[in-house]
This record gives sequence, C-alpha cells and structure tokens, in this order.
Amino acid sequence: MNQIRAFVLALILIACSQISYSQVADTTFIDQLTHGTSLANHIYGKPKSFQFITHLPNDVWGIMKSPFDKNGWKGVLAVAASSAILIHYDQAILNATGKGCKEIHLHPETNYKTLINIKNGKEDIKIFKIPRNLNSAFYTMGEGWIGVAFGGGFWLQGKLSGNYRSLQTSSDLMEGFLSTAVLTELVKHATGRQSPFMSTQPGGKWSAFPSFSHYQHNTPEYDAFPSGHLATMMTTITILADNYPENKWIKPIGYTLMGLTSIAMMNTKVHWAGDYPLALAIGYLNGKIITRRHKKINQRNIIL
Repeated sequence: MNQIRAFVLALILIACSQISYSQVADTTFIDQLTHGTSLANHIYGKPKSFQFITHLPNDVWGIMKSPFDKNGWKGVLAVAASSAILIHYDQAILNATGKGCKEIHLHPETNYKTLINIKNGKEDIKIFKIPRNLNSAFYTMGEGWIGVAFGGGFWLQGKLSGNYRSLQTSSDLMEGFLSTAVLTELVKHATGRQSPFMSTQPGGKWSAFPSFSHYQHNTPEYDAFPSGHLATMMTTITILADNYPENKWIKPIGYTLMGLTSIAMMNTKVHWAGDYPLALAIGYLNGKIITRRHKKINQRNIIL
C-alpha cells in the first residue's frame, strides 16, 4: 500500500507542477490578449529557410533566463519543489510502477523488429524499428524522430498546398526537436544522474559534471535527469496546440500519451519520476517561446 500511495502521489505532483508552471509561463512569457482575440488574428508568413537552426541560440537563452523574468521564480519553485519530493520517493515510486505494470501484464522489456539495419564495423545501426509490445510502443512515442516525422508531414502538406501555417509548424517542430535536445543534454551533463537500470543505490547516484569521455562511453550512468523523451513530447504538443488552437483534442490526447510514455519509461527502468517535472517545464516553455516568435496579432485586440 505504501508503494501504491507513493505512485499516486507521484502522478499528482507531476501534474500539479506542470499546471503551476504553465500558468506562470502563460502570464510571464506570452503576450496577454483580450477575450476577443481569435485564431483569425494570427497571421502566418512564409518561414525563412533554416530558421529552425538560426533561432536555436535564442531558444536556449530564453529558457536559461526565464527564472529571472518577472514572476519566473513561481514556476521555478513549483518545478523545484515537485522534483525534490519525487526524487526523495523515487525508488518507492519506481518499485510501485513496476509492480502495477506487472499486474496488468505490461511487460517491461523493450522489443522491436528492425526494418532497416546498417552494418558499421562490429556494430549494427538500427535505422527503423517497429515495437513488438505495448510498453515499447509507449516508450517509442517519446523518441525525437516522431516529432521530426510530424514535421516532415506538415512540410509536405504545406509545400503541396502553399499553406504557410503548415510550413511554419514544420519549422517549429524541427526547431523544437533541436533546441530541446540541446537543453536537456546540457542539464544531463551537469547533473549526471544514473538511470534506474544502472543504479548502484536507491534513487540512483548523482555525479555532477562527468568528463565528456566518461559520459560518452557510459551514458546510462549519467543521463537520467531530465527526461529528453518527455521534454520532446511536451515541446511537440505545445507547438501543435499553439499553432492549431481550434483542434481542442490535441492537448488531452497529447497529455494522455505523455502519461503513458512516462509510465513505460519507469517500467523499463530508464527514468525516475523525479526526472519528469523539469522535462515538462523545459518542453512547455520551449514550445511557447518558439511559437510566440512568429505570431503576428491584430494590435487592436492586445492589452498594451
């Protein structure tokens, strides 16, 4: 029962930290609109070539300086407090998750069928994999290529139809994938937390600023915090929801998939629950910064 209570507490804390952070981010970083503003006032121009690369420094800087913006401390406090509590109970939460998944026959093993395999010396490079069990399918949803694939679809549709919103969304998704990867890798290198399946102590060992060589050759020893999968998913969902606000199903479906992926990653012992609040905050804020940049809004409906 203690493990079950710990698991329920983890879900509540993760949800509350994201709700708190999103409220602060909306008021701190996003232009405030009157109730009369609608999608019709959002004009999408043709995105510039390679802007998804040239904007990366501004994206990273925007995240790094966000705690020092007005009311930014509230979001930082929400994420820090929820992370601290979850990290304290991480081992119990992980054990409860594994037990619960076992009871519903959600097998923790990652199992894939490789469609494209390239030989590279002694190693095989698996280019395209299809999940063979449900847990692997949930885990795969957090991989970066999913967002890139979405971006490719929007780019193709935009090119064929001359739809600038689709082209901008494609550029946003690619930018989000790259900037999220940079941001999470910076934090991973700084914190050096063990993944659960490699842990040598309850909750995993923390080794701040491991050498580049040690990190590259023993990555699972250092790359648990924060979750790059979850940050990428949150960035993708935030961008899609911001660019297509008339589609109300994006957030509920997206957040449900994130919840399933979060459970799958703990079930596979790749991540701890404590790795999630910061990942969600990075993804959410990153998506907002990216979409805010290109939105041109009818000035008559803005509170100045």
